[in-house]
Amino acid sequence: MKNEKGFTLIEMMIVLLVISILLLITIPNVTKHNSKINTTGCDAFIKMVQAEVQSYYMDKKKYPETAASLAEEGYLQEGQTTCPNGDAIAISTNGTVTAQSAP
Repeated sequence: MKNEKGFTLIEMMIVLLVISILLLITIPNVTKHNSKINTTGCDAFIKMVQAEVQSYYMDKKKYPETAASLAEEGYLQEGQTTCPNGDAIAISTNGTVTAQSAP
C-alpha cells in the first residue's frame, strides 16, 4: 500500500462540515428574501401587462375589461393572468393595471 493517494476520513468529514455550515448560512437568507423577490416579480409583471393593455388599446380603440380578455385575444399567454406571488391583476376602466392581494 505504498504511494496510495486519496482523502482520509478526517479530511472528508472536514469538507462536509464546511459545506454544511455554508448551507446553514445561505438557506435562511434565501428564504428571508423570497417575499421581496415575489414583489419585484409582480411589479415587473404589472409593467408588462400595462404595455399589453396599451397595445390592445391601439388595436381595438378600447381598454380590455380583464386580464383574461387580454389572454383570450392573444396579448398574454393562457394562465398568465396573475402575478408570480399569486396576486390577481385588475385593469381599471382607464387602462391602469394594478395587483389585488390574494385573500
